[in-house]
Amino acid sequence: MNKQKRIAMLTRLREANPHPKTELEYSSPFELLIAVLLSAQATDVGVNKATRQLFPVARTAQAMLDLNVEGVKHYIKTIGLFNTKAENVIKTCRILVEQHGGEVPQNRAALEALPGVGRKTANVVLNTGFGLLKDNEGKYFIAVDTHIQRVANRTGYAKGNTVEATEQSIIKNTPNKSEFMFDLHHWLILHGRYTCTARKPRCGSCIIEDLCDFKQKTE
Repeated sequence: MNKQKRIAMLTRLREANPHPKTELEYSSPFELLIAVLLSAQATDVGVNKATRQLFPVARTAQAMLDLNVEGVKHYIKTIGLFNTKAENVIKTCRILVEQHGGEVPQNRAALEALPGVGRKTANVVLNTGFGLLKDNEGKYFIAVDTHIQRVANRTGYAKGNTVEATEQSIIKNTPNKSEFMFDLHHWLILHGRYTCTARKPRCGSCIIEDLCDFKQKTE
């Protein structure tokens, strides 16, 4: 895929969804952080079902800490890996309270120091929670999950055998970064979730089908 096709692809995705949003429900950077922590190997629908019960009783790190591990488990037991996730939530909230005044840091290193938080989660919080286009080092970034990994490589927009390699390839290949990078994560993830699906992509209804490098297109 060349630069002109990438611009056309991004333009079409933007026209179809000018203001894309995450499907996780949250009302603060803290709630987003917790929701993303809970979302590993779980659906957004499942996470939202749990957080609709959890967040009304624990909207801050201190309130979550006051629930303790067993209290958190009670609210998230419908989510996979809830035991480990509950422990990470409490450990994370303790660090937020003790080291960050109960606030979520706008710093990649500080975010990635939190239990259960990797680069993808940190990127989601920085981009979606704080509305940042660049990290604290002034570098562009994008959270890459399995959907984005698939869409980027399948379409030819970017190439990478790992999420880290794909992230760097996306950044390198994205034209007009100040125009497109902020919403790119959501455009790609939603396209992968509903159109460019893993087992049987819906190429026949894809708005970028003619721009895509994928050889085994479906009807």
